[in-house]
Amino acid sequence: MLYLFEDYTLDTDRRELRRKTGLVPVEPQVFDLLEHLIRNRERVVSKDDLLASVWSGRLVSESALTSRINAARSAIGDSGEAQRLIKTIPRKGIRFVGAVREEQRSAEPSPRSFAAEQPSLTLALPDRPSIAILPFQNMSGDAEQEYFADGMAEEIITALSRMRWLFVIARNSSFTYKGRAVDVKKVGRELGVRYVLEGGVRKSAGRLRITAQLIDASSGGHLWADRFDGVLDDIFELQDKVTVSVVGAIAPKLEQAEIERAKRKPTESLDAYDYFLRGMASFNQRSREAISEALQLFYKAIELDPAFASAYGMAAWCYGWRKINDWTIDRVQEFAETARLGRRAAELGPDDAVALSRGGHALGYVVGDLDAATTFIDRALVLNPNLAGAWYASGWLRVWVGEPELAINHFAYAMRLSPLDPQMITMQTGTAYAHFFAGRYGESLSWAEKALWEQTNYLTPMRIAAASSALAGRLTQAQRMVARLRELDPLLRISNLTDRSPLRRAEDIARYAEGLRRAGLPE
Repeated sequence: MLYLFEDYTLDTDRRELRRKTGLVPVEPQVFDLLEHLIRNRERVVSKDDLLASVWSGRLVSESALTSRINAARSAIGDSGEAQRLIKTIPRKGIRFVGAVREEQRSAEPSPRSFAAEQPSLTLALPDRPSIAILPFQNMSGDAEQEYFADGMAEEIITALSRMRWLFVIARNSSFTYKGRAVDVKKVGRELGVRYVLEGGVRKSAGRLRITAQLIDASSGGHLWADRFDGVLDDIFELQDKVTVSVVGAIAPKLEQAEIERAKRKPTESLDAYDYFLRGMASFNQRSREAISEALQLFYKAIELDPAFASAYGMAAWCYGWRKINDWTIDRVQEFAETARLGRRAAELGPDDAVALSRGGHALGYVVGDLDAATTFIDRALVLNPNLAGAWYASGWLRVWVGEPELAINHFAYAMRLSPLDPQMITMQTGTAYAHFFAGRYGESLSWAEKALWEQTNYLTPMRIAAASSALAGRLTQAQRMVARLRELDPLLRISNLTDRSPLRRAEDIARYAEGLRRAGLPE
């Protein structure tokens, strides 16, 4: 049977949804849902009716059911807002309300047979990192877990889609591969993506194991893989945990893979994004020369794309890193430029979490505008709660405004999201400051020493280590650290401490000054 509506044709014999422009990819369950709604278009179809007809009476979560309805709407150009063809009747169900004409299918060859004779198309890669999350395989043989496997992939798609620098293939396209053996290189060509994430779910004796792996679609090489175990009773908590862990793990891997790719490109072929990536590569080296080089690369990216919000944010943070290490050359000029870049990042990227968090961090630390920094960073966390850099920036902001316990929580979450982050030492340092202002000097010193172990001349943890040692009664150690501090930062005094740390609370400033005073820092 053929059901014709608008410019669509639902072919129940060949199980195809076609439009004038060609086949519309739909997964089997979504096709079944559409067919059931169209066949029963004269009445409202209840949730129980759908579960009995489409899911054969299996238990299905509300989110899984809603996602299938949304996918059906999307396949026929409808939406939950418009409800032009599929209408929700509150507290009753849904109904197909479009005008439908029924026809018997002719014996003409299916368009699919012609398509099969054509070579598969290769889509051009977008101008930013691109990824497809394939449906997770249900490897347990338990049909009850099918919805969980689908939901796992859908949650990861949603989380990654919040990252503006990343091009994420929509669920309706990536789920056309459900139930099929796939060649990852072919998937990359067909969807026009550079990376593919695939995974699986296995249930055994009340426990679940979820595996995931990130693959470079051009080479087939594996970039990252991990597994996650949990009990079936906590299935949705486990789903959230896996989503956070996967997104937190693969985002840095994707960024590093893109940086390496940009570094291999000849300079004459670089565009704004490639300059940005090279800037990130230089920034991650953290040396004085590398930060200067990164700053110039970010300015070049801005020159080529004046609306590149993240480039403004990173350029602003280069000045922040210069201040952290006492590399500032012209204090007035650099602080003014930081303010310009940070605010411009927020203006151009009100929905760009990277621009907001980097620009906000710079405004708070360099310029001392803690209110603007709070606004920008809080918005970044709403936009992308999986962005480790935003939690890290928020941790420092909470240190400065006098919320040490919240700062510790935010730094801990940043480290959980990105356990191999190049900025780990700054997260450790921030945690040290938070413990110090909470009065826990031993813990503060322990965290500061972790950072100093990685970078022995890093001034920020050195200052808090000296203050913590002094207030913990370890005066010899504190005096030794202050002597080293004065070698590296000869202008440091009690009187200019707040130039290095924009603390808001008078009691925090007093505690910090007293620690360094006992350690031997002059007034």
